[in-house]
Amino acid sequence: MAALPRKNYDPEARGTLDGVRVLDLSRLVAGNTLTQFLADFGAEVIKVEPPAGDTLRAWKTRDIETNWKLYSRSKKSLGLELRRPEARELLKKLLPSAQMLVESFRPGTLEKMGLGPEALLAINPGLVIVRISGWGQDGPYSKRPGFGTLVEGMSGFASFNGFADREPVLPPMYLADTVAGLYGAAAAMTALREVEVNSGRGQVIDLPLLDPLFAVLGPQAANHRLTGKVKPRTGSRSTNAGPRNAYRCSDGLYVCLSSSTQKMAERLFRSIGHPEFITDPRYATNEERVKHAEELDTVIGAFVARRTQAENVAFFEEAEVTIGPIYDIRQILDDPHFAAREIIADYPDGDMGEFPMHHVVPRLSGTPASIRAPAPKLGEHNESLLAEAGVDAAAYRGLLESGIACAGDAASAGKE
Repeated sequence: MAALPRKNYDPEARGTLDGVRVLDLSRLVAGNTLTQFLADFGAEVIKVEPPAGDTLRAWKTRDIETNWKLYSRSKKSLGLELRRPEARELLKKLLPSAQMLVESFRPGTLEKMGLGPEALLAINPGLVIVRISGWGQDGPYSKRPGFGTLVEGMSGFASFNGFADREPVLPPMYLADTVAGLYGAAAAMTALREVEVNSGRGQVIDLPLLDPLFAVLGPQAANHRLTGKVKPRTGSRSTNAGPRNAYRCSDGLYVCLSSSTQKMAERLFRSIGHPEFITDPRYATNEERVKHAEELDTVIGAFVARRTQAENVAFFEEAEVTIGPIYDIRQILDDPHFAAREIIADYPDGDMGEFPMHHVVPRLSGTPASIRAPAPKLGEHNESLLAEAGVDAAAYRGLLESGIACAGDAASAGKE
């Protein structure tokens, strides 16, 4: 693996969201994706964690909190037991200084804690409140558990993901959560602009995992109404354009090829030695190519199978045919384009020394974002944040002893 650069790490950096304080009460990936985006661009994100910490801390690799370290970079940690009324009162004292609050409790839980939107907005009328759930704050399924896996199934995604002769395939990553988190970041900034520029009033953002994932699946409902058909599972083929598939190379690696325009299909046919396909009624139009995808894949697959992945990429690029390698993470880490753009970089880390992760996305030319700190230890920022709520050192020790505030060993070490 090639050495990674150290990219955009600056503890003193000021981003475009400098001055925006976010109280993040959420758990797991959706909320952490949302607030990671805000933190990357300079917001002060305060993770309010229970004694066990955010559940994301438990998702480890070789006892390293890799998920937590990635999704909670540049954030602060405040350990509070919100099941205790004293902790909720401390949280309320921080509300006037915040511009946003993010939560992902089951609908109704915040209200039971006396922290429903009406109570929050009474304390801070300009507060933007993002409420993350599986299915939404209302509707017949609102009380159901809201795990991303269930949403990836019910949204329709899994039903057409995979191959026709096998079971539906759930995504091997946090698809529903990350899509919702990115939609949520955009919505939060939209609502913040309303506060700062227009009315000055805060509002509630109802952010289920279901709605954003369904939204990115395209015109499924319209297609069904027009055809009466359900989109089938087609593997790596497309029902809109062809040929398009993944093909195995002679070295056991794969390439992906797409000919979604007429000119591209014609170039492909010439390059593989079949210019007659251009006028063959079975392949002359995109519609017919989609219908005859299996025959085309047999011909293309045989051609690709005679060359290695690198040879195929070089050959088809020379022919100006759209092709790309299908990479695993080892190849990504060795690829010169990833290196040149510093898509992955090393950042300082107390456990690993250097922690590799993606840099800030997207890139701004005038006010680029920066990663300002590693992900915090549990309760690392308790004392400084609770001091704002009027808690002195003696009172803070009392909060720790009573379990109202909680801090991990690293946060409390040497502070007796």
